[in-house]
Amino acid sequence: MAKKHLFSLTKKDFEINTFRSGGKGGQHQNVTDSGVRIIHKDSGAVGECRDGRSQHANKKLAFRRLTSSPKFRLWLNKKVYEVVSNETIEEKVEKMMDSKNLKIERMDDNGKWIEYEDESIENMDSGN
Repeated sequence: MAKKHLFSLTKKDFEINTFRSGGKGGQHQNVTDSGVRIIHKDSGAVGECRDGRSQHANKKLAFRRLTSSPKFRLWLNKKVYEVVSNETIEEKVEKMMDSKNLKIERMDDNGKWIEYEDESIENMDSGN
């Protein structure tokens, strides 16, 4: 069975900043922009690396850090769900919050939990 791509991310989905990083390297650090910060615009996740002297190596590591961040993972799971189910999470929550899916209980005078009757729910909705 062939795999199907759900969606793709391109360079346009990220903001890539380079800067002069401190640390090891002596005078070399003052003349090269080897530090890299990558920001995923949709999720706000950030990956940053200034460990090595090579901008290319730092860019790879910054991207790995970004993709393993909890913020990006959460965005990715939400995006996959929306693509697979053809509905947003907000729409799914709205459906699940329908009164037929809820069990509403109240505590009676004896401290015992009892379920509201249908008429009670209707009275609550009308403001009585």
